[in-house]
Amino acid sequence: MELLDKIRKYESMHVVFWLIKDTCWMLELKWLGAIMMVPTLLLAVYIIYKTRGTLDFYINTAILFWIMANSFWMMMEFFNDNEYRYFATIPFALGFVFVGIFYWKTLTKKVK
Repeated sequence: MELLDKIRKYESMHVVFWLIKDTCWMLELKWLGAIMMVPTLLLAVYIIYKTRGTLDFYINTAILFWIMANSFWMMMEFFNDNEYRYFATIPFALGFVFVGIFYWKTLTKKVK
């Protein structure tokens, strides 16, 4: 149970970083928003690493893909006239794939 408690602390910190990044996006603080992508993404990767081998791995991977999509979209708005924002669809879709895997594994685990 100690691992889950430790991961929950990181997840809470991760949400704070994500909110700061998105607030910078809303306020059009371009460079601060771009800088905040780094700890947000790194913490998401760390959480995935720590939850490998568990069902949470799939949800955490979906979250990483969503943050990647969200960050790409933000960067397109900030620095590229939003021209390529539709490419954010790819990591958004991959996030949905991992959510599907999570629920599939959850449902098949309970059936057995």
